[in-house]
Amino acid sequence: MATRINLLDWRAERRAQRKQQFLTLLALGAFAAAAVGAAGYFISSGAVDHQKARNNYLKQQITEIDQKIKEIQDLERTKENLLARMRVIESLQSSRSATVHFFDEVVNTLPEGITLTGLRQQGTQVTIDGVAESNGRVSAYMKNLDASPWFADPRLVVIKTGEGGRSSRASQFTLQVKSLTKAANTADEEGAE
Repeated sequence: MATRINLLDWRAERRAQRKQQFLTLLALGAFAAAAVGAAGYFISSGAVDHQKARNNYLKQQITEIDQKIKEIQDLERTKENLLARMRVIESLQSSRSATVHFFDEVVNTLPEGITLTGLRQQGTQVTIDGVAESNGRVSAYMKNLDASPWFADPRLVVIKTGEGGRSSRASQFTLQVKSLTKAANTADEEGAE
């Protein structure tokens, strides 16, 4: 029988064994940490890729909506232009009858003994030039204009009296009156409704 004699210190052997266990556990821990780290990287990388895909989708949708908004704005501008044209056409249609009323009222207010030589309109201001047999006829004409629903505020600018012959004296006159054609036309349309 052989006798075994252990010359090594039992403590050193245990120390070596513990060191071996520690290194094994350390290697296993490092491997586990690396595995968890890799899994976390792949999971977070997948989440980042997913979020990038969502962001790209949202950017695409925003671009499409911006194009639709631009189209809507273009349509709104076109609509406003068409409405403005319609308003101009309606205004012209209403002023067409107003012009007839204007000249009709000029004739209806004209008393006998007056001849008109000129008629000018700037905005609502109408300038009337004419020749009257007497100053009284000009006065009657101004009263007729003032009583008319189509005219207001007649003012005599100038009157010149000259010798027209032995028995008559002709007066050349210029007067200004405010035209209420649009206001009266609107009132007529409202009354017709």
